[in-house]
Amino acid sequence: MSLNCTVLGAPGKDNALLVTVDTGQSVHRLLFDCGDGCLTVLPIADILAIDHLFLSHLHMDHIAGFNTFFRCTFDRSSRPNRAWGPPGTARILQHRFQGFLWNLHEQMQGTWRVTDIGPEWLCTVRFELGEAFAVLHDDCMEKRAEVVLDQPQFTVEAVAMEHRTTTLAYIVREKPRRNIDVTRLGALGLQPGPWLKQLKEAIDPESVIVVNGVAHTSGALADSLVCETPGDSVAYLTDFLLDEAAMAALVPRLSECKTVVCEAQYRHADLDLAHRNFHMTTVLSATLAQRAAVGELVLFHLSERYSRSEWLDMLSEARAVFPNTRFADSWRLDAD
Repeated sequence: MSLNCTVLGAPGKDNALLVTVDTGQSVHRLLFDCGDGCLTVLPIADILAIDHLFLSHLHMDHIAGFNTFFRCTFDRSSRPNRAWGPPGTARILQHRFQGFLWNLHEQMQGTWRVTDIGPEWLCTVRFELGEAFAVLHDDCMEKRAEVVLDQPQFTVEAVAMEHRTTTLAYIVREKPRRNIDVTRLGALGLQPGPWLKQLKEAIDPESVIVVNGVAHTSGALADSLVCETPGDSVAYLTDFLLDEAAMAALVPRLSECKTVVCEAQYRHADLDLAHRNFHMTTVLSATLAQRAAVGELVLFHLSERYSRSEWLDMLSEARAVFPNTRFADSWRLDAD
């Protein structure tokens, strides 16, 4: 299984993040935010393949590209249409759904479910294309936990942050990987075969697996042969005040996260301005990465108030704190 992420959008413009979880048998695509122009580089087939849209908050630069996404998916039936965001997301998206003339919709089908991620509850509502998205149907309420989406292959966590409105930081984690240590087979007198796949996929430890005519419980075999290793992880952090309280809340959640994609709105000389606008500086982002001992830091969401040379200076000041810091590869800002 592999987890990959791609920053969408240009430096100094709106940005988003596309995360792909490839299990070898299936591919899951998660889009975080949907700024203006962010989806223009994606083929329509790739947009149609997005499984979940996660919104950090509903400011214009994080949702201005929603029409492009909606144009491709408004009547999609090949997979569920799912969107997530902070409280108020369903209300605002309903306005976006209804921002068009629907007079040919009666025979059309398309269901959308939108979840408001609140401090205590996940509130999901449903909209129907056949009703011109006019009716907000209560779908379900679930008690809020750190993990807001739990799939067999991965989880998505949400952390509420402060941007003079609630902004959600997201963390995607692969489930632990189960691998067979084939070097132990000989010591146990076992021969490899199709039963190894059965063991790797076993859920019930009391289920029976027959090896060379001998019955074993999957739990006993797993104790001897299966090794679990943590999966990869990626965090999406943007538009919030990163003070000491926020730092203390995030560091344990991000501990040893493989990739952190984090805003770099301001250079550190403009710290006062960053605090007034509830944003981060490059040094603050790098300090968070350093304290959490993450694998790498990818800076994005750069302010257009700075020039290209200043962006490079900002990268340098971040690297002085956390050396494994970079911009998105596609930006080529630090290329010769």
